[in-house]
Amino acid sequence: MDAVVKTFPARSSVRKPVDRPSREEAEAAVRTLLRWAGDDPTREGLLETPKRVVKAYEELFSGYQKDASEALSKVFEEVEGYDDLVLVKDIPFHSHCEHHMVPFVGKAHIAYYPEGGVVGLSKLARVVDIFARRLQTQETMTAEIVQAIDSALHPRGIAVLVEAEHMCMSMRGIQKQGASTTTCQFTGIFRDDPSEQVRFFTLLNTGRRS
Repeated sequence: MDAVVKTFPARSSVRKPVDRPSREEAEAAVRTLLRWAGDDPTREGLLETPKRVVKAYEELFSGYQKDASEALSKVFEEVEGYDDLVLVKDIPFHSHCEHHMVPFVGKAHIAYYPEGGVVGLSKLARVVDIFARRLQTQETMTAEIVQAIDSALHPRGIAVLVEAEHMCMSMRGIQKQGASTTTCQFTGIFRDDPSEQVRFFTLLNTGRRS
């Protein structure tokens, strides 16, 4: 199994306004793609496909309509003095490569050292989903998760690791099934103290089969 470890800066959080086409225009575009692929969009099996595809896109790319800062807006400050590492691992996600618009699927692992408060554990998984449900590169998604947590919590350190298999690599092109890509990014104490990175990876591997 191949593994590539990278760090990458997040793209700007300010997005330019997009002039979204109507649902009818989107469905017409699907019919065009069906014809381009070599099929007949008027045949029985494909008649409802444009509507289904557009409806699926609303779900698959729902992250464009959500704000990660809102998901992290509720911070719990009464944590009885707890200031040690918080780790949520094996958060499953599916996203789509912005280069070929085919899926990549994997798991995200998030750790941070609180500085005055924590967020609900499910909110970290929600942040992963928000960024995953957009056209992405794995490198950018990793950095965006870090950036969102840092902006909301200002913790003493963040560690995010994302592992995924990319269908654009296994289904097309080089067609290497099973190859995986790993991206990670550290801030604060994780970046400054290598022993904290060791602790992070040790906890990730705890309980896993070799």
